[in-house]
Amino acid sequence: MSASQQLILVVDDEPSIAETVEYALSQEGFEVVLAETGGEGLEIFAARQPDLIVLDIGLPDQLGFDVCREIRKTSNVPLIFLTAREAEIDRVVGLEIGADDYVVKPFSPRELTARVKAILRRFSAAAEIQQATTSGAVVSGGDTHGRITVDSVKMKALLDDRDLGLSRYEFGLLREFVGQPGRVFNRDQLMEAVWDEPEAATDRTVDAHIKTLRGKFRQIDAQYDPIVTHRGIGYSLTEDSA
Repeated sequence: MSASQQLILVVDDEPSIAETVEYALSQEGFEVVLAETGGEGLEIFAARQPDLIVLDIGLPDQLGFDVCREIRKTSNVPLIFLTAREAEIDRVVGLEIGADDYVVKPFSPRELTARVKAILRRFSAAAEIQQATTSGAVVSGGDTHGRITVDSVKMKALLDDRDLGLSRYEFGLLREFVGQPGRVFNRDQLMEAVWDEPEAATDRTVDAHIKTLRGKFRQIDAQYDPIVTHRGIGYSLTEDSA
């Protein structure tokens, strides 16, 4: 899908910020629609189904966190927080509730545009694999380790044949673990393997997604935790994940 066919929803109540983002993305061929409140953003999301959302946290009517949670009830649409909140806890919360990226104001419009394009490329590739599978094309599948199955064709991970409902970064982490059970990955290795722009991620970004990944396991089996923390080093998947 070309940029000219892709719709970006920007939810921000600061006109100067919203117009800067709109101009930068429009120059790259994207169609951009603006919303000033969370409620307006949700209405546009439901009506037009954008390909990606750029969302502020401090909106006049509600927090962007709440808007993100509402969207994640029904959709995995790519979402980037663009906010003046630079505290680590806000970044961690944003990632934990399902954001794909977190950009702090003041920001570089060129960098934001690059992040938008990188995220959309990743989603487009996953959609093409899914389409090939649906049409009957032969595509190699995934791996099984104990109770865990990672299907790289359908971009799904299962525990005891139940869909874990992972985000793309959670899925990427689990795919790396299942591919090499018992191997200890440090955070830099995981960022390099999973993130589009590893230099933009942090150690806490990896930790936050490991936490949410463990939470997805526990939603199915409260006692199940196959991920081992190696303090001061990184993480591994138990060699026996039964």
